[in-house]
Amino acid sequence: MAISVFDLFRVGIGPSSSHTVGPMRAARAFACALRDLDIERIRVTLRGSLAATGVGHGTDRAVVMGLAGETPEGIDPDGIDARLAALDAGEPLVLANGQRVAFSRRDDIGWDDRCLAFHPNAMQLAALSGARVVASETYYSLGGGFYIDQAGADHGGAGDDTTALPYAFASAAELLALCRRHGMRISELMLANERTWRGEADIRRSLLHIWAVMRESIDNGLAARGHLPGGLNVRRRARQLHEQLQAPQDQRLIVSSFSLMDWVNLFALAVNEENAAGRRMVTAPTNGAAGIVPAVLAYYLKFEPDAGDDDIVNFLLTAGAIGILCKENASISGAEVGCQGEVGSACAMAAAGLAEVLGGNIDQVENAAEIGLEHNLGLTCDPVGGLVQVPCIERNAIASVKAINAARMALHGDGEHFVSLDKVIRTMRDTGRDMQDKYKETSKGGLAVNAIEC
Repeated sequence: MAISVFDLFRVGIGPSSSHTVGPMRAARAFACALRDLDIERIRVTLRGSLAATGVGHGTDRAVVMGLAGETPEGIDPDGIDARLAALDAGEPLVLANGQRVAFSRRDDIGWDDRCLAFHPNAMQLAALSGARVVASETYYSLGGGFYIDQAGADHGGAGDDTTALPYAFASAAELLALCRRHGMRISELMLANERTWRGEADIRRSLLHIWAVMRESIDNGLAARGHLPGGLNVRRRARQLHEQLQAPQDQRLIVSSFSLMDWVNLFALAVNEENAAGRRMVTAPTNGAAGIVPAVLAYYLKFEPDAGDDDIVNFLLTAGAIGILCKENASISGAEVGCQGEVGSACAMAAAGLAEVLGGNIDQVENAAEIGLEHNLGLTCDPVGGLVQVPCIERNAIASVKAINAARMALHGDGEHFVSLDKVIRTMRDTGRDMQDKYKETSKGGLAVNAIEC
């Protein structure tokens, strides 16, 4: 499967790429395929992790909006509540194909936390005419907004895009070998691959748009106040921290190495508070880890006087290369390998992107990614209350600082290191397989249990 950087960086809404974005996209695909059938009702069964934490992640809401034809990148987050209220009051559901069907969220959405064999994020949809099922499909949400149907799962999970790339790579070793052979930086090689799908001007424009949405999510997070939805009563902190950094009363907050770290924390908190509120953002490579790449890039742009659009493009292209390796050789799904697959992958991506724009050679960039991922190995996904809030928001801030440190450590070396990125990615995959299911986005273990008991 050929993966574009724009597959990893998707504009969507929070709080979860695997539980919100992927299910919305899959439900829309199902509804669009029903155009020639006489449908009276739709039934949905959420399985595995989609059932275990689907309420807190808004999976049911996302599926309904997808059936109605909405896309994660196009939906108005402010209109969702009113549309669901109308549906609950008895109005019919207008499907993506224009048909009007009866639909009850209470009666027509089932929750079954037993996992299907292929992947823990599964949902089964059925279209009925009377009591007769006239169409059905099973979808798997793979993290990062990616999904496949049962046929794709039966073929080993391969995607539809079989584009032949000029510089195809399946490992970091292959990526580095291609760069050496052709005298290219990682960002240059990724740009060449992206030109398979679109022109260079379009690539640059689209990447700058991705950054603009990331920047907007930061700005919106800095402006928002109050508490996050969901019942935990988690207070937004980004606005207050921003005010402190702008007009510090405490001398310790005046520009120093410590205040620089505060700015990184601030950017990450702002993005992930917006994510937790279900607002618009960029999956990078998932929503639960969406604050790390923009926080590190915003940090670079703020404190590097010569930074410009070329740096944004090169940062995101390089980060995308690392994300592709993590997805293809392990997973970016918290339900599959724990949070090491989300925050760990994002940390590696951000570290590599920063090392690239700071002038690191290809070995130093790979080393930065390796350090960033290695020190997130074993990270569990145990959201309290099934919400992408605790520990997710702070975890993004911590990983953002870690990504910067990883890049700095790599740049102070010559690129030679003991453990390769490929070996760390393989270890993440194996660790995820060995991890107990209760620590993989079920809210049945870890902080999700102990925080409530405390």
